[in-house]
Amino acid sequence: MNMGYSDNEFDVIVVGAGVMGSSTAYQLAKRGQKTLLLEQFDFLHHRGSSHGESRTIRATYPEDYYFGLVDESYRLWEQAQSEIGFKVYFKAKQFDMGPSDAKSLLSVISTCRKNAIPYQVLNHRQVAERFSGRIDIPEDWIGVSCELGGIIKPTKAVSMFQMLAFKNGACLKDNIKVVSINKDGDRGLKVAASNGEIFWGKKCVVTVGGWMRNLVKTVCGIELPIQPLETNVCYWRIKDGHEVEYAIGNDFPTFASYGHPYIYGTPSLEYPGLIKVAVHGGYQCNPDKRPWGPGLVPDSLKQWVEQRFKGKVDSSKPVMTQLCVYSMTPDEDFVIDFLGGEFGKDVVIGGGFSGHGFKMSPAIGRILADLALIGEAKGVELKQFRIARFEENPRGNIKEYEDQVGLLKSTL
Repeated sequence: MNMGYSDNEFDVIVVGAGVMGSSTAYQLAKRGQKTLLLEQFDFLHHRGSSHGESRTIRATYPEDYYFGLVDESYRLWEQAQSEIGFKVYFKAKQFDMGPSDAKSLLSVISTCRKNAIPYQVLNHRQVAERFSGRIDIPEDWIGVSCELGGIIKPTKAVSMFQMLAFKNGACLKDNIKVVSINKDGDRGLKVAASNGEIFWGKKCVVTVGGWMRNLVKTVCGIELPIQPLETNVCYWRIKDGHEVEYAIGNDFPTFASYGHPYIYGTPSLEYPGLIKVAVHGGYQCNPDKRPWGPGLVPDSLKQWVEQRFKGKVDSSKPVMTQLCVYSMTPDEDFVIDFLGGEFGKDVVIGGGFSGHGFKMSPAIGRILADLALIGEAKGVELKQFRIARFEENPRGNIKEYEDQVGLLKSTL
């Protein structure tokens, strides 16, 4: 520890202790930086995007630029687990399915080819064989089976990063709501909290999820197009005698179904006898005044559960639902960049993870730490994640497969 510091002076202050901020604080502390991690609510709270029982991890994306982040994250999940001594990542295969002409699914296949990800394309009959009748797809659909799947335990993972950050010397403070970040001459950045506390940092990383748009607007006037959505995660009861067929460790995959709506799920893990199947999407919300559900369960989701699992899962209604916040960008791509302006490279932001960032949080923490410390991120292309893309085109990155992007608000 550098003795030239007062108690509220740090090398880097990380604002927001969800998975991204906690992963970043771990990376910074591990590199010997005097690090402060601030959270506006209790640590491990349920008001944001980083709590709950499971998240999928997969390498199959229509956008090929996610593969490097996922690939690095697989290694870093294993590494962090080995440092803490318990598991947050459980292996499974990944299975993607959809109409054989769905552009986004065809893009998944080309991503696999481009990145040499081993995969198999299966027709209706081969899918029934491959999964012993547990999954049934229509005759005009295809399935893509890939070894690189798995489940992450989210709350446990956030706790792991916080414990490892602490173990490496980071200072952790919760129930501290940051209200302003200002340049303060020689002292670097002045970070003020609503309770009157003030902290100084040479650099600052902002990872506040659904609160990103409000905080960034307050800090520098930039209006980022990051819209919080409240999403509803559904658990369905597996019928008697079939529970073990859909459980993790039994060769049942994490899965995604392309088309309208886009559906995803995990094998039975956290609740015995229940399987998680949900729609990717939700309703616009104010993160401070959320409706807290109950959230609609579209008929299309019930039909999907009934048909894909051949009646082995009760599709009448989910037995349980949980709520979570997505921070959506118009193109569903992340925002990882310097704030710029008067802050130059001193303030780094990571947000807009659009419901698919959790799995990549170990790599994103490494990247945000790199940006804060050396002003660039090694070995990764971040041009798709710049703030400036929205000035060039309000919809952000152009996608060839509009069938997946922007369907959220219309499908539900």
